[in-house]
Amino acid sequence: MASDKFAIVTGASTGIGFELAHLAAQDGYDLLVVADEALIHSAAQDFQRHGTNVQAVEADLSTLEGVDKLLASANGRQIDLLCANAGAGLGHSFLEQDVAGWRHVVDTNITGTLYLLQKVLQPMVGRNEGKVLITGSIAGFLPGSFHAVYNGTKAFIDSFADAIRNEIKDADGVTVTTLMPGATDTEFFERADMLDTKVGVQEKDDPAKVAKDGWDALMDGKAHIVSGWKNKLQAAAAHVTPAAILAEQHRKMAEPGTAEKVEKDNGQ
Repeated sequence: MASDKFAIVTGASTGIGFELAHLAAQDGYDLLVVADEALIHSAAQDFQRHGTNVQAVEADLSTLEGVDKLLASANGRQIDLLCANAGAGLGHSFLEQDVAGWRHVVDTNITGTLYLLQKVLQPMVGRNEGKVLITGSIAGFLPGSFHAVYNGTKAFIDSFADAIRNEIKDADGVTVTTLMPGATDTEFFERADMLDTKVGVQEKDDPAKVAKDGWDALMDGKAHIVSGWKNKLQAAAAHVTPAAILAEQHRKMAEPGTAEKVEKDNGQ
């Protein structure tokens, strides 16, 4: 039976998005879930066990056409909640990266996300009702040596969310919450070709815990949430630490080959 609540969750095939979709379904939302891989269809079957209607669509949200495909799949239904979680990363030196690679990161994390937000927020603001969760990152506070494009896109998203929240403040029935996790145990680092880095192999945060932190903040109408106390400390320190020092610290985490030092320290 259809619910009277409808949510879209992007990047829902794995990781934080997968966990957010579970939380939305548990809370009684019908779901439209999307990812750029066929795995989204088996993920949708998993979400259905919560008893709500679930529709899956495979689309490339780095393109306007992919976002349009997603929105068309809603079949005109009112979107009560959006978890804009889809994202991409790309490790190694910027000068070594293919243009197509870094453009995909920019188009996924910024262009596609903004297009989707604009399309969804316009009717929300018009009726003065709706909730949006945007997955940013504490990476947005850090100059991302050897992950420069990704960190730059997250700096954009963190800033953009703050700005748009102010722009729509008169629509007090609409909330925009930014979830800012740190390194999380997902497929992100493998897909970003970062398994040869310290950050790629070190212990990471649980995506279910990160998603729950984001969900609780979303339901409370909070502006932001940095998930995890270590990440809160890192985010606070980033505001008072010179950029050159932050960039060098990031280099030690993200430079290719730093995984070897971790293995030696662990006696492997």
